[in-house]
Amino acid sequence: QVQLVESGGGLVQAGGSLNLSCAASGSIFVFNSMGWYRQAPGKQREFVSRITSGGNTTYADSVKGRFTISRDNAKNTVYLQMNGLKSEDTAVYYCNYRKIPYTYDSWGQGTQVTVSS
Repeated sequence: QVQLVESGGGLVQAGGSLNLSCAASGSIFVFNSMGWYRQAPGKQREFVSRITSGGNTTYADSVKGRFTISRDNAKNTVYLQMNGLKSEDTAVYYCNYRKIPYTYDSWGQGTQVTVSS
């Protein structure tokens, strides 16, 4: 089992920035990927970004050029630097962990990001 704890959410004005963090603990496999998903009210959870233990990254089209994902493998922590925030970025952001090869998903409790226009 892997436990994930997110932090860094909050209220920010449009155009502002936030940096989310997610610390993983427990049975962490060397080869893994960690990522961020988000869920806005009344909408399905959607993919935001992912980074593998080797440093390969992917982004949703909606956040490319504005969000940057990074990780510190020594600390088992993943970060999401969010710049140029828009009102449509308002959501609960969830951290995700997957072992490679994939077996199951682990999720954090979520952190609220609210962007005021």
